[in-house]
Amino acid sequence: MRARIYARRAQIIFVRLARFVLHALSRIIPSLDTARRAVARRWRRSMQFRTVLVTLLLAGLAFFGVGAYLSNQIANNLFQERLRQAEIDTRTSVKEVQDTFDGAQVTDRASVQKLVIDTLDVLEGKGTEIQRRFVFLALPDQTQPRNKWVDSRSSYQTGISVIPESLRAAVQKSGKDQYWASISLPVQSENHPAIAMGNKVLFNGTVYELYLIYDVNSAQTTLNDIQNVLLAGAAVLVLLIGAVAWFVTRSVVSPVSHAALVSEKLAAGQLQERMTVKGEDEVARLGASFNHMAASLQEQITQLATLSQMQQRFVSDVSHELRTPLTTVRMAAEVLYSARDDFDAVNKRSAELLYNQVERFQSLLADLLEISRFDAGAATLDAEPRDIFQVLDKVIESAAPVAKQYGSEIRMTTSQKTIVVEMDAKRIERILRNLLLNAVEHGEGKPIEVMVASNADAVAVAVRDHGIGLSKADADRVFDRFWRADPARTRSTGGSGLGLSIAMEDAKLHQGWLEARGEKGKGSTFRLTIPLEAGGEIIKSPVPMEQNYLSIPAGAADRHDVVPSFEDHMATREQNDE
Repeated sequence: MRARIYARRAQIIFVRLARFVLHALSRIIPSLDTARRAVARRWRRSMQFRTVLVTLLLAGLAFFGVGAYLSNQIANNLFQERLRQAEIDTRTSVKEVQDTFDGAQVTDRASVQKLVIDTLDVLEGKGTEIQRRFVFLALPDQTQPRNKWVDSRSSYQTGISVIPESLRAAVQKSGKDQYWASISLPVQSENHPAIAMGNKVLFNGTVYELYLIYDVNSAQTTLNDIQNVLLAGAAVLVLLIGAVAWFVTRSVVSPVSHAALVSEKLAAGQLQERMTVKGEDEVARLGASFNHMAASLQEQITQLATLSQMQQRFVSDVSHELRTPLTTVRMAAEVLYSARDDFDAVNKRSAELLYNQVERFQSLLADLLEISRFDAGAATLDAEPRDIFQVLDKVIESAAPVAKQYGSEIRMTTSQKTIVVEMDAKRIERILRNLLLNAVEHGEGKPIEVMVASNADAVAVAVRDHGIGLSKADADRVFDRFWRADPARTRSTGGSGLGLSIAMEDAKLHQGWLEARGEKGKGSTFRLTIPLEAGGEIIKSPVPMEQNYLSIPAGAADRHDVVPSFEDHMATREQNDE
């Protein structure tokens, strides 16, 4: 019962200790991870930190290598010095012992034992520079009769077990040679490094092994003190080198950091910012050159901004001034166009061309006025909640005659019946009309696919054609002003070349995305994505747009409506409304 109680207590203590350790680790590990991330961030962002840290590491490695080499050399020299002293001292002591034994005239047991004890006590060397001990024992397996009165003897707390077997074997096989070995000598509760010197001596016809053991702990203590001094000196030197590296790198990095800060301010539009220049060294020349560059850039940017403002004002003024004469010309063209049946064939064709070109000119003028408003920053967003399908129906209705003329069908795919969006309906209608008419014009009579979908943040409308397509380079430039993929291609729909540029500006005004992708000979896809709420953020477009196809989101395949023609589309919408 008592054993079970003790076992239960031990189990409880172990569980509590484990919980304490886990709790401590749960607090320490996040702190360590935070510190690791902070150091990694500092390493990436601070050249001074990297330089100082690398300098400290390299200096530490260098001092470690030099310190290890010096410590090894000092230890070897100390040991060799102690070994030479031990060899010389052992030879002298062994000779004295052998001379004493050879000159002894003792025959009784007491005299023999007293002589051996007195002679060996002298070997302990009490009070000498190197403390030593001895082990004295008869050589085993001797053929001659052994001295029965003296078999073995050793210093206090020293036994034969401290002598290595390899040293004993070497001494036993030798003649008058001397051998040594490094050993660990037990002294009280510690183990001291020591040197064991082995020889043979002869007494009363018996051969004895005589080992003198020299305690070299004092040399080890000296070596430890030297190593501590080297370690402390290396630590101080590493810190001093780190401080010097920090000071030097700071004097070099600070101007660079200042230049980076000034560059960021210049990039943000603060063109008056300049670097502070002190001295005449390389950094000062760099600062002067940087300031000269900034002044030159400021002058050029100011000139370009002035020129841009003049161009924008010119376009705006010209556009406004042209509205009045253009209105007069258009009225005259309409009169001629309405009376064209009374003209001959040549005049009738001239009246039709005049009417069409005036229409195109008026469209171009309207686009120029809109672009000038965007350039002047005067364009505003008049957002209100609207169903995007109402806008899309209107766009498809207006594009249906053109699509019929080109022989293209407009097919709409969706899995939703209504999507309410905070938007400027006129601008979204203009974007979708541009995309749809562009797809019809370049679709080469093939079906035009329109896909609508929404998620929690945004709504997207993608228009896909299967016509001439776009290369990747064309897709990157398709929203540039007056850019056309094929300048030689006839423009039948009367576009001004600014439609997609205006569409991009309208999308940006909604904080949305307008993207284009395509492949030569396989068609192109344009996708408009806007947030459901005005000023919202788009995380991901709900319509995935790929290079070669327009896919339907997972789970929507069994709910989408495919409208093969505009008439069927309107009939389906009316049924849904009912």
